[in-house]
Amino acid sequence: MEVTYGIMLFTVAASIVGFTNQELFDGLKFNAFDVQHGKQWYRFFSYGFLHANWVHLVINMFVFFSFGKLVERFYHIYFHEKYILYFILLYMGGLLLSIIPAFGKHKNDVFYNAVGASGAVASTIFVTILIYPKALISFFFIPIGIPAWIFGILYLGYEFYMSKRANDNIGHDAHFWGALYGIIFTIALKPMLAARFLEQLGLIH
Repeated sequence: MEVTYGIMLFTVAASIVGFTNQELFDGLKFNAFDVQHGKQWYRFFSYGFLHANWVHLVINMFVFFSFGKLVERFYHIYFHEKYILYFILLYMGGLLLSIIPAFGKHKNDVFYNAVGASGAVASTIFVTILIYPKALISFFFIPIGIPAWIFGILYLGYEFYMSKRANDNIGHDAHFWGALYGIIFTIALKPMLAARFLEQLGLIH
């Protein structure tokens, strides 16, 4: 779980500094216009280590802690000495892939900004669902646990719908694409996990 803790520590430190240093915050947040016209490609990653406020930070880090440590342990079992590299690629790839749709939509919009690790966190959630589809998942707004695979379907459906309909300053696109990336990336590393997932649900034998 060392990588999980390391990412959390770096994210918390960067976010706290960003709370009080507006110049740093503005220089690292995701601004699609600056990426497109200023060639500031580092923003595809730096935005994920900043958060809008304490609530945003605490929720993301709590969820990442809950799922990230499980995924890191699983990666260690399956990928041995390469697990650190693969876990970092999972997380950083989640940041990158989850923000690309927003970049495509807003690259000429100087007012569009985004911060937060939600896309990468969604990647770890869905790797957990892939590995343990029958595990019970509960969040603050869900008083009882529901099977992970059902939660996954509801989550993807909700985020896809909200990405098309909502205007609530929440990165629904990032949640949706980050989740899909986590599944695709992990199956690409270990294709047998797709069959294992279906076997656990009793869909194949």
